[in-house]
Parts: sequence; structure tokens; C-alpha cells
Amino acid sequence: MQLYNKLSAKEREELIDQAGEERLTISFYQYHQIGNPQIFRNHLFIAWDELDVLGRIYVAHEGINAQLSVPAPRFKEFKEHLDSITFLKDIRLNIAIEQYNKSFLKLKVKVRKKILADGLNDKSFDVTNKGKHLKAKEFNDLIEKDNAILIDMRNHYEHEIGHFQGAIKPDVDTFRDSLPVIVDEYIESAKEDKHIVMYCTGGIRCEKASAYFKHLGAKNVYQLEGGIIEYVRQVKTEGLENKFVGKNFVFDDRMAERVSDDVIAHCHQCGETCDNHTNCANVHCNLLFIQCDNCKEQMENCCSDECVDIIHLPEEKQKELRKGKTVSNKIFKKGRSPKLKYMHKIEVKTDKY
Repeated sequence: MQLYNKLSAKEREELIDQAGEERLTISFYQYHQIGNPQIFRNHLFIAWDELDVLGRIYVAHEGINAQLSVPAPRFKEFKEHLDSITFLKDIRLNIAIEQYNKSFLKLKVKVRKKILADGLNDKSFDVTNKGKHLKAKEFNDLIEKDNAILIDMRNHYEHEIGHFQGAIKPDVDTFRDSLPVIVDEYIESAKEDKHIVMYCTGGIRCEKASAYFKHLGAKNVYQLEGGIIEYVRQVKTEGLENKFVGKNFVFDDRMAERVSDDVIAHCHQCGETCDNHTNCANVHCNLLFIQCDNCKEQMENCCSDECVDIIHLPEEKQKELRKGKTVSNKIFKKGRSPKLKYMHKIEVKTDKY
């Protein structure tokens, strides 16, 4: 019985090309007490591998967080399988604005301690006492009020390329880092008369944060239902005013979806207007940063001259340089490196763009 991915990304790419089928990029999450995450994980892998589902799925005692790609002709079967699982029946699925057949190239279902690294002690507060969910129109109306505080719950490299007008954008690397910053700066002084309105990519960060902020005494807490992804869908289908500028960062090979024509970021190497993320071609560096087409060509998809030199070394030599070195997000520090001349610090502030 196969319980893990056996194909390389290249082999999977070839199979996708040969199949010639459109694929749907989908995300969803659900907080629910799962007794045995490992057994549940294996069940999902077996069922979804048969449906040619690809993606990155985290399972924990507290629930599931999934970003995946499904062959369009098999979406009905996939949905039927979800509905056969009691706590996933009729769950809202965030379907990507822009479809890309190769958004994921492997099926990875992993058991984690948490489906979202938040650093919180869930036993210390009621995680089910969440903020009020807002549809796109309700969200637009509320953030226009003078007593509304609009907070972007995403990380600096996400909101750098796109965000809601007037939002507070904490300069943090992780969701875990954002919580104490927001509490210290805004929640403590806005417990009674302010409306705390939050948003993130698909909604999962706001689910936990809203319950935590209410636990700390915030009275009027709201969250954008389905996050930016669902907001954009409702704006388009209902003909609403779009208050989001730029791109929505996503966690698959597309890296972002264009929401408005505004380009609000700059190339981290030359300073030219640009909002395209790339990962450094030096495998061990892999730094995520913004790079324009000219710099991409000149720097061969690398973040620095040092990395350009490394990618031209024989593979064995590159492996020697990587040997014994730990790779982690704390080393990668997405978008933060002294090598990047135009990576400016983003202050915690409210502005038009």
C-alpha cells in the first residue's frame, strides 16, 4: 500500500502534460478534534493519490490545513470524498482566481503538532469563540467606519506586494511573530470602542487570532470570511468595489495571484517597480525575494554574486558546500538579506498603499 509520493517533480510535470487536463488549485482548512492524526493522514493520502490530487496538507489533533491541486474532471469525486468525512461535509473551498496546472507537483500529507504555527496555548482560551465572519460587502462597509482598525494578519513578504487600502501591516516574518506585536500596539488600547477587522490569505490565521483577541478582552472582533481569495471571488461575481491593491501572495508554485493592476512593490536588487517573487537559484540559499526580469537575466535568478558563483560550480562541489549546514526558514529569512539593496523595512503603519 502506497503511503508516500514516489515520483519526482519532473516526472510529475511530464504526466500532467501528457494528461492534458485542466487542474483546479484549491485551499481549505477546518479546526476539529482528530483522535489519531496519523491514521487520518494515511486515509487521505490513499484516497487522494487515487484521484491524482497533489498538494501540501497538514493534519494535527486540532484539524486540517490543505492547499492542493485537483484534476478538474475529478473534482466531483474529490468533493464526494470530502463530504463523506463528517467534519468536512459542505466545507467552503477556496478556489484560486488564476488556475495553473502545475501549482503543486507532489502529494505531501504531513502530521504536525499544529496545522498553523501560532505559539499559543490553546488550552488557555476558548478557540471556538471566534470573531464574526464578514462577507465582501460587509467587509467593505465596515472598514470605511472611523472606529474600524483593519489589520493584515500576513507576513511582510506577503503584504509587500498587495494589501487592502488603509490596513495596518506588521513587519513580521511569521504569524507567530505578529500576535504579540498586534496585541501590544492595538488590542490593548481598543478593547471597548473599536472594531478590530482582520484578514489573511484564506482565513485560517484569522480564525485563531480572533478567538485569542477576544480572550484578551477585545469586544468587537471581525474577520474576512474565506480571506482574500474568497473576497476577490465575491467582488467579481457581485460587482462590488475592490479595495485590495496589487497581488495576493499564495503558497504554491504560482507565488501570487493578480488582484488589481497596481504594482506597489520594487525589485529588491535594482529598485525598479516590480512585484514578482522568485527563489534564489542557489539551492542552499533559496532566498525568497522580489526580482525584475532584467535582474533575473543578469543575476541568473540569484540574489547575489556569491550565489551566481556557486550555481556555476560542479554539483559535487555545491553538495560539499551544503554538507552539514541546517536549512530552515530562519536561515532563509524570506525577503530579508543584506545582499538585497532595495529591501526596505516595512513599518507598522497605515497608509493608502
